[in-house]
Amino acid sequence: MTSQAADGPETVAASRRSKITPEREREFFDAVLEQIRECGYDSVTMEGVAASTRCSKSTLYRQWKTKPQFVAAALRANRRVRFAGIDTGSLAEDLRQAARAAGDWSGKDTRLLQALGHAVTADQDLARALREALVYPEIAALQEMLDRGVARGEVPASHLALEYVPAMMFGVLRVRPVLTGQYADGDYLVRFVEAVVLPALGLT
Repeated sequence: MTSQAADGPETVAASRRSKITPEREREFFDAVLEQIRECGYDSVTMEGVAASTRCSKSTLYRQWKTKPQFVAAALRANRRVRFAGIDTGSLAEDLRQAARAAGDWSGKDTRLLQALGHAVTADQDLARALREALVYPEIAALQEMLDRGVARGEVPASHLALEYVPAMMFGVLRVRPVLTGQYADGDYLVRFVEAVVLPALGLT
C-alpha cells in the first residue's frame, strides 16, 4: 500500500479499525475540542490534530471517517451534567447554585458553542451530538429542579414562565459575549437569576 493510499480517508475507512486505549482516545478528543475553541471549526483539520497528538492522520481516519464524525464523537465523549446533584430544598437557591455552576464552565462551553455555530447548521449528526453533550443534560437537570419546586408548592404547575427557564439560562450564556465581549461568570449569572428568572417565576 502506498503512503498516499494509507492517508486517504476512503481507503483507510475500509481497513480494520485500529485499537487505541481510552486514554489515547481522550487525548484525541481533548485536542480537537480545544483546537476548535482556539481556532474555530473550519480551521481544524485531521492533520492538525494528528500533529498535535503525535499520531498519524491515518489513525484518526481509521477510527472516524470524517472531521464531523470525529468532532461528534468527541462531543459525545465530553458529555457531563454540570447541574447534576443540585438540590438545596429551595427552587430559588437551586437556580442560584445552577447559575454559579454555569459560571464555572461558561467560558469553555460558550466558546465551543460559538465555534461550532455554523458547522452544526450543515451537519445534523454534529448538531445532535452538540445538543446531547452540552444542552439536553443541563435542560433535564433544570427541569428536575423546576419539577421539585412545583411539587413543593413554590410555583404552580400552570405557571407560564416554567417553560422558558432553560431558554433564559442558556440565552444569557450565549448572548453576553456578543453584547459585552465578556463571558457570563457566576456572579453575573446569579444577578441575572435574581433579577430576571426568580421574578418571572414569582419567587421574589
